[in-house]
Amino acid sequence: MRVALLMAAIIGFSAASFPQVHNSGKHPEASSAFLGFDRNDYPGDANLKTLRETFAYSSYWLNNPPGSKTNSWTGKRKALQSAGFGFLVLFNGRTDAEIKNSEIKAGRDATQLGNSDADAAISAARAEGFPAHTVIFLDQEQGGRLLPEQRAYLHAWVDRIDAAHFSAGVYCSGIAAKESPGASVITAEDIRQNAGGRKIKYWVVNDSCPPSPGCAASRKDLSPEIVPESSGIAFAEVWQFAQSPRRSHFAAACGNYDNDQNCYAPGLDPVQRLHLDLDLATSSDPSDGRTH
Repeated sequence: MRVALLMAAIIGFSAASFPQVHNSGKHPEASSAFLGFDRNDYPGDANLKTLRETFAYSSYWLNNPPGSKTNSWTGKRKALQSAGFGFLVLFNGRTDAEIKNSEIKAGRDATQLGNSDADAAISAARAEGFPAHTVIFLDQEQGGRLLPEQRAYLHAWVDRIDAAHFSAGVYCSGIAAKESPGASVITAEDIRQNAGGRKIKYWVVNDSCPPSPGCAASRKDLSPEIVPESSGIAFAEVWQFAQSPRRSHFAAACGNYDNDQNCYAPGLDPVQRLHLDLDLATSSDPSDGRTH
């Protein structure tokens, strides 16, 4: 996933040292925070056992990921749960342009579009076998302060998800974006401050080093001290701390990516070039999507 900031100017981060991340013990669950991965393409059944040696949970798209015309995750929930994975359940939301185009072309305003997209997410979650109260994260790709139509879309989506007895979350930027000289905004904080009492789970992206440890893709690279709130967002339940490929305008100071600027899963045949985005969460099943 990618968060495309609406504001081009980004607030710089301190050059202070940042913690290395280490998961000790035989299983990923041994740490105080839980390491997981997300990617747009399903990694393949044959790779699940090896991936599970490092990662506690995986993303799971309910619709086509950004830039994709198909969804390779469909029908894979049972395989992932059988392999021991928890879940980060995702629904690809709308850009501001898409919200506006829907109003012009289809006659649906932002609230109607949020409702219909939530209905699609609910239907897909049920079809995939996710239980009630599973957290579904809306992928909010654009950063900066939400525009009125974006906020109306998001609020309608959240309300509809909650009404269907699922739980609403949002994937969004945790990086400060400059709006004007002397003024900046962090998308996650903007959403929370304007949520109107809505209970939303937050999965934030901050791949700037520091605070990110960069491509810390194995347990030996992680320490128990680093947790989702180390992202700089105190209320984050999930922190995406590395993206593939490395985003040079944010992660230029991260020196531990591969030469091709990607982050790769440990233990797999390098020929596969199975690149990942990396996450830390307060739970080994951040979406509470396992069934019993």
